[in-house]
Amino acid sequence: MSHPTDFSRRARWSGGESLVSVLMAKALTHPELTSLAAGFVENQTLPVDATARAFEAVWSVPERAREALQYGTTIGYPPLRQAIVDRLVSCDGLPPGALSADHVVITPGSNQLLYLVACVLCDPGDVVLCGAPSYFVYLATLRGLGIRSIGVAVDQRGMVPEALEEQLERLERQGQLGRVKAIYVTSYFDNPTGLTLAAERRGAMVETARRWSKAGRIYIIEDTAYRELRYWGDDVPSLRSFDPSGETVIQAGTFSKSYSPGIRVGWGVLPPELVEPVLTAKGNLDFGSPQLNQVLMSTVLELGLFDRHLEVLRQGYRAKVEATMEAAERFLGPLSGVQCQRPNGGLYVWLRLPEGVDTGPAGRLFDLAAERGVLYVPGQFCYPAEGPPVPRNRIRLSFGTASCEEIGRGIEALAGAIRQVTG
Repeated sequence: MSHPTDFSRRARWSGGESLVSVLMAKALTHPELTSLAAGFVENQTLPVDATARAFEAVWSVPERAREALQYGTTIGYPPLRQAIVDRLVSCDGLPPGALSADHVVITPGSNQLLYLVACVLCDPGDVVLCGAPSYFVYLATLRGLGIRSIGVAVDQRGMVPEALEEQLERLERQGQLGRVKAIYVTSYFDNPTGLTLAAERRGAMVETARRWSKAGRIYIIEDTAYRELRYWGDDVPSLRSFDPSGETVIQAGTFSKSYSPGIRVGWGVLPPELVEPVLTAKGNLDFGSPQLNQVLMSTVLELGLFDRHLEVLRQGYRAKVEATMEAAERFLGPLSGVQCQRPNGGLYVWLRLPEGVDTGPAGRLFDLAAERGVLYVPGQFCYPAEGPPVPRNRIRLSFGTASCEEIGRGIEALAGAIRQVTG
């Protein structure tokens, strides 16, 4: 007689197959669908020639080739860590020596860094404050670790300072302030809204985290995955630049969106006291990210190939944003109660539909849109488990993989489905 498996609490907290896996599987098994769901990068602009040049440079020096094929250190390849520091110092206009490569940890994509930090900082039942809405994969990570995600309202300039203060005050009244371990924010071209945290709110947010660290330090986890994907406007200094001591802000970054997701190189700039525990956790997991990928990415930066590729990406995505907004104006604009938020960078467009339209799997729209040939991410999955009420009438669209023509067809199909639902 067989007995059912008694899965761990973490497996039960995770709640089965993830949304991103479901959407990816649906897109891959139904290639006829226009996917405006998955946050993939443009396939045709993947840096094939640039990466070949970098490989040739690595392979032309036997010592470097052997170094690439050997195990590396848990913290990561030293030249790559220094190159990341140099870029961050330059982007933020910081003085030389403001950041140390000793505080940079290389991970296979930024998601591992976010996971490791959550494991190091939080016990089950601890709290991370997140924007409402926020990056749904990170919310799922927190859920799988038994960590409470509590939402903070956002507006057109990002997380609302007064709303953040209100949540902290509420948790203090409940005797829960000591369980708040971090504030998570995607500071550039947020996933899912495409919004950037306003420059005037950045220093204030760092100060808020410090001021409320009464029962234990509250960190800010700054996810900068989309910083390089700016198509209009000027760059703004990172949250990390407002933390000269480096004690409050944990910065996560990645080359997945700006260069190649297949190479899988991300990083974290950590407060000094977190470096050792994060490395211990990482050592138990993989004792170091793939060395070949790190040497390759370091060579891409060294040869100036990254910045050249970035200009190609920006040009292509700029055209896609224009195509998205033109299609939205043409097909969604005539529909009553539909609002589309224009991004200045990143990969996402955020839609608001009329009240009463359920965009999730339980509503009619999701299946009707798929029948008409288009996939999207229901906005309800982008909201923390606690906090402000979860609206059911939001949609995240991604213009990353679809061509301009496919974007137009997909938004036209979505408009038809919305029209069908709303009568």
